[in-house]
Amino acid sequence: MDIAKIDKNLALNDAVVKDGKSFYAVPNAVTDLYGVFYDQARGRFLRLDSEVAASVNDGVKGLNAYTAGGRLRFSTNSKTFAIQVTYDSLPIMSHMPISAATGFMLLKEDDKIELVNMLAPASTSSQGFEGVAKRMPTDGEMHDYILHFPLYGTVNSLTLVLDEDARLEGGKKYRAIKPILYYGSSITQGGCASRADASYQAMISKWNNIDFINLGFSGSARGEKEMAEYLSKIDCSLFVCDYDYNAPNAAHLEKTHYPLYQAFRSQQPDTPILFLSSPDFDKMTDGAARSAVIRSTYEKAKANGDNRVWFVEGRLLFEKEDRDFCTVDGCHPNDLGFYRMAKKIYAAMKEIDTIFE
Repeated sequence: MDIAKIDKNLALNDAVVKDGKSFYAVPNAVTDLYGVFYDQARGRFLRLDSEVAASVNDGVKGLNAYTAGGRLRFSTNSKTFAIQVTYDSLPIMSHMPISAATGFMLLKEDDKIELVNMLAPASTSSQGFEGVAKRMPTDGEMHDYILHFPLYGTVNSLTLVLDEDARLEGGKKYRAIKPILYYGSSITQGGCASRADASYQAMISKWNNIDFINLGFSGSARGEKEMAEYLSKIDCSLFVCDYDYNAPNAAHLEKTHYPLYQAFRSQQPDTPILFLSSPDFDKMTDGAARSAVIRSTYEKAKANGDNRVWFVEGRLLFEKEDRDFCTVDGCHPNDLGFYRMAKKIYAAMKEIDTIFE
């Protein structure tokens, strides 16, 4: 009998011990990955099946390897913590900090979730880095952690570095509820938060402890048939449809939006769907027309007897007061923008079903 297959906390995990430290490659038999998986053949973490990604468009094919806030949950009593990371290249953007684009965020989640350290590369770290947490608990007790993956970087390898005699075990679990599925644009992917845990999905997950799947694809979410079919087969508790901004124009949105809804509903007749329109509608020449298309899908679905659809107008997400402080460029939310989005979307979720509270 292989006891490691029955109780993964008793697995050896192939830890490498060197210089007083234990090195654990991810994935391993103990820690839990969410939102990403490791593709051994391609040597990197991905968000969806490579063949599906390639069938949609070149943008989705490439961005599939951008980890968009995937999470690793674990517990340890190590008094020190570091990560060793390799990636293809360091994405440098004028409007998004490295701390979120390529950095990891380590959170401790004992009685409440709180920041331990941001672990990010220097601007000269072209293909990898080692990040050391400087504020780990030193009491020698077991603590639960969440490590958030980058929002815009690739991750080819991830290694946890702990004290040699430290224990590594599975962390807290998400609630026994199917994950929330998000599909959308760069805003959905997390641009341009300052931290990997500051996307609106991560904030909502922090509040309700429900797992989520982030299929945001910067500039590349266009509601194609192939993507619609893939989304329809993902077992989820709620589908948040948020690809307004990436449709080339209102006509394209009108051509794809209702068919995407139909494809999803044909496979999941009871799963609630929350439609969102773009929060920066006022910066778009056809913002009102786009919003009207999404509202039309919602109203048509309701008229056809579907009472499991909801709609949140994008114009409400940033609120009125100090609206211009919610983005970095008139489009992509900063942390304030994501926080306001999260509050509005979370409120809608709680109206949909008490399970999301």
